Amino acid sequence: MLTVGLTGGIGAGKSEVSRLLVECGAVLIDADRIAREVVAPGTPGLTAVVAAFGEEILTEDGSLDRPRLGAIVFADAGKLALLNSIVHPLVGARSRELEEAAAEDAVVVHDVPLLTENGLASFYDLVIVVDASAETQLERLVGRRGMSEEDARARMAAQATREQRREIADIVLDNDVPLDELARRVKDIWAELVRRAGADRRPARE
Repeated sequence: MLTVGLTGGIGAGKSEVSRLLVECGAVLIDADRIAREVVAPGTPGLTAVVAAFGEEILTEDGSLDRPRLGAIVFADAGKLALLNSIVHPLVGARSRELEEAAAEDAVVVHDVPLLTENGLASFYDLVIVVDASAETQLERLVGRRGMSEEDARARMAAQATREQRREIADIVLDNDVPLDELARRVKDIWAELVRRAGADRRPARE
């Protein structure tokens, strides 16, 4: 098994890279998806988040109002750290379960937005950073996701810098490119991942 940490700044195009890697044959473990699962209605995770931030972060049906919570935590580093201290251990435990269930010869890609910020690079055999300019990120967040420019800039500022992400990268994937060129680059990276998975038989991490 080869374990790959995949990360990138918001709006860099990491989700598209994840999709392309799955098409190539990767087993994807999506930290964002798991983060939603662990705070679903009725979970201990949601109970803990409500205890920390109050019932105003719930929708009328009792589910988490993610935009409202996001607006709170991305404007306050202390509150963001509090939320992370609740959610991240739950996400980590579920991610380990899914990795252990994968085939022995699988290439397992962990899509982790805050991999750099949380110092997780050493948990993977290698790290891929999807990189894009700040201008590209902002354009995608405002134009495609419909964020206000103020909200987009706040979310970008709450994350690691491009330089910090690149420092922990084994592979940097430039995504200031059209989709067809991105797909070609991902296929080249996939070939390298398959080669390493076949050549590298490291003992499992404790």
